[in-house]
Amino acid sequence: MRYVKITKLLATITNLLLLFSNVSSSIAQTNTIPANQTTITSGGVNQTAGSLKLQKLLNLRPRNIVFILTDDHRHDALGFLKSQSFIRTPNLDRMAAGGAHLPNAFVTTALCSPSRASILTGLYAHKHRVVDNNNPVPADLVFYPQYLRQAGYETAMIGKWHMGGESDEPQRGFDQWVSFKGQGTYLPNPNGLNINGRRVPQKGYITDEITQYALDWLRERKGDKPYMLYLSHKGVHADFVPAARHKNQAANQSFALPRTMRAEMHEGAPMWVQNQRNSWHGIEFPYHSDLDIEEYYKRYAETLMGVDESVGRVMDYLKERGLLDSTLIIYMGDNGFAFGEHGLIDKRTAYEESMRVPMIAYCPELIKPNTKVNQVVAGIDIAPTFLE
Repeated sequence: MRYVKITKLLATITNLLLLFSNVSSSIAQTNTIPANQTTITSGGVNQTAGSLKLQKLLNLRPRNIVFILTDDHRHDALGFLKSQSFIRTPNLDRMAAGGAHLPNAFVTTALCSPSRASILTGLYAHKHRVVDNNNPVPADLVFYPQYLRQAGYETAMIGKWHMGGESDEPQRGFDQWVSFKGQGTYLPNPNGLNINGRRVPQKGYITDEITQYALDWLRERKGDKPYMLYLSHKGVHADFVPAARHKNQAANQSFALPRTMRAEMHEGAPMWVQNQRNSWHGIEFPYHSDLDIEEYYKRYAETLMGVDESVGRVMDYLKERGLLDSTLIIYMGDNGFAFGEHGLIDKRTAYEESMRVPMIAYCPELIKPNTKVNQVVAGIDIAPTFLE
């Protein structure tokens, strides 16, 4: 009877998704430029092949924006949530205490490139067409930094791009570009970085290095234009490599295996649910047969420590310049990650561990300390939020 109810529930969800898909399809047309149409006007946004204009609101000062995106950061891997004793994120904890934690944040696709495309465009994957990690980025796709740049912002993309295969070539909408091919490498690489179209060595640990490039860009900006910094980390993508200073920091901490990892939890479930334990990302697949999940998760937590320090460095810089209270900072993950839940490792599924991500918003001029926003939000909400 339990699975009959689940089947009915899935049918209801499918109908709702089809309804929302039809609604979003009509809205989403405002974010691409069809070949046979030169101008689209909707909600104050005018798009042409040569111009992207936002309707200005009187008496509102453009706000500086810092968007920090991490890779494979699961929703509960935050120190203040106490999901595991070895998760330590003092700077993200500070950010949440001074701003808003959004515990019900989800991505539309639990995979790097489609999720990033949705974040940058406000579109679902069936509309932006970056449906996997290899599909090229359509030439008519519009990213929200293009609107900001046209509205007078200086924009920078620093870190992981990973859309359109392995390419790290500069993309539209950014004045400053620092990136690397595909997943990049945690450790030094003689040809690792692309800075505004020029190959440059990656000299150090990638989390530290791109953070320094971001801070240098903020310091060296001239004039009083508003800015948007997109700081996109490689961390905490597998294979996890913590900075030398963080190795073994989690080694002696306690660890709790997930309840849904046990095989008996799936007895009586549909065969495909039972079989996924021996799928490519299942814990019983030979690819993972020698994997120690506790050690794997702790290495992940140690790698996350470097990302957390990066957040602290950015916040400290903004405080030093007197900009911390007025700057809108949003932190989120591009998708989650399973460490044995449902018998799985990695992401890619519609389980909560894959789809749900951490999200924290900070801006004392707008957000009261210790705010908790329980409403469901998604990656597609980022672009319209920044534009508003």
